[in-house]
Amino acid sequence: MQQQFTEWLKKHGVEFSDVTGLISVLGLIVLISLVVHVILHRVVLRFIENRARKSEKLWKRSLFENKLFNRFALMIQGIIIYIQAGLWLTPDSVALNWVQTLSLLWIQLFALLTIFSFLDALYLMGQKKTETRALPLKGIFQSIKIVAVLVIGIFVISILVGKSPLLILSGLGAMTAVVMLVFKDPILGLVAGIQLSANNMLEVGDWLEMPQYGADGDVIEIALTTVKVRNWDKTITTVPTYALISNSFKNWRGMMEAGGRRIKRSVLIDSTSVEFMSDDVIQRLNHSKLLAPYLQQKLEEVNQYNQENGLDMSFRINGRRLTNLGTFRAYLLSYLKSHPQIHQELTLMVRQLEASANGIPLEVYAFTKTTDWAAYEGIQSDIFDHIFAVLPEFGLRVHQSPTGYDVRSLALPKQESSEKQRMSEPESGQNKSS
Repeated sequence: MQQQFTEWLKKHGVEFSDVTGLISVLGLIVLISLVVHVILHRVVLRFIENRARKSEKLWKRSLFENKLFNRFALMIQGIIIYIQAGLWLTPDSVALNWVQTLSLLWIQLFALLTIFSFLDALYLMGQKKTETRALPLKGIFQSIKIVAVLVIGIFVISILVGKSPLLILSGLGAMTAVVMLVFKDPILGLVAGIQLSANNMLEVGDWLEMPQYGADGDVIEIALTTVKVRNWDKTITTVPTYALISNSFKNWRGMMEAGGRRIKRSVLIDSTSVEFMSDDVIQRLNHSKLLAPYLQQKLEEVNQYNQENGLDMSFRINGRRLTNLGTFRAYLLSYLKSHPQIHQELTLMVRQLEASANGIPLEVYAFTKTTDWAAYEGIQSDIFDHIFAVLPEFGLRVHQSPTGYDVRSLALPKQESSEKQRMSEPESGQNKSS
């Protein structure tokens, strides 16, 4: 085509050398490319942009926001330059080889960027749809990007060295071990991401607790090699994705879905304060709205048992009696059942644990109706404030280790008596001398 173009110019009385003809052909290629560029970017892409902005469909806006059409247009321009070079330049020309090589590299680059834009658009659409938000899309798309980079890289190398891509792929077989070593983390992350998604183990927005990595907060991103966790102190912890498969972690999603957060806390009762309740104490506690039904039922049951067995109740070790600890446990259970912030459909109990040197643990096991952290702590604190305040009404005491104040209180009477004794000694000596 270059020779025909030169001969055509000679027929019209224009004499050009080979160099001048080559420059003219290259200029013509550039001119056509600029015209195509203006048509694509100033006309076609602007028309698509206006349609995308006015459209309510998410996929149209996502594709345009990620510059998919811009990069695809640049790839088309590279293809047009490659075709023009084959049409206008002579086959044995060095310029043809250079132009087509640069064009192919241009095509490969923007083909890769087009794939990236398409994957980014899919990820953006997936994040805005509830059906796919739980899937580890970012990790999957990052894996596809790595594969695309490897494939395009092989094509680029084959273009530069002038060899077939299949020949290069056959040579990479010996480098499999090196590739596996270099891409160990992405491969492990990809497998872990698939397992996390298939088993529904973790989603963006879940509360993840992983003490060995210092992670305790909301999952904000699940990528190919890392999982980002925003801790409650607003710091960011990065956990390797494969660590979620090889190590254990706690996902609090079940608590969120159940709609209740567990209270599991004990109060230590001084064992020396546990005793049988007297009639006066029972009569006084019978005025409690929460305890009255329990006391009436329990007293009828106990009295019936004692009468049927003819037991001598003058001895406290005979028969069945009500204890202040058992009555307090029944009161606390009734109190929790009537509490407006305690979930009544989930497990609810007050149990006595094994006694130890620190007293008798009385554990509250219940669930609040809210999973909000601040509200949960407030409800839990209110319940135990009430427990500590109402314990003396049952004649019970909380176990507490002696403090420095207790030791000083014990030593204070001895110090006062010794001081009084020292003050009285001079007076007795004066009386003797007189």
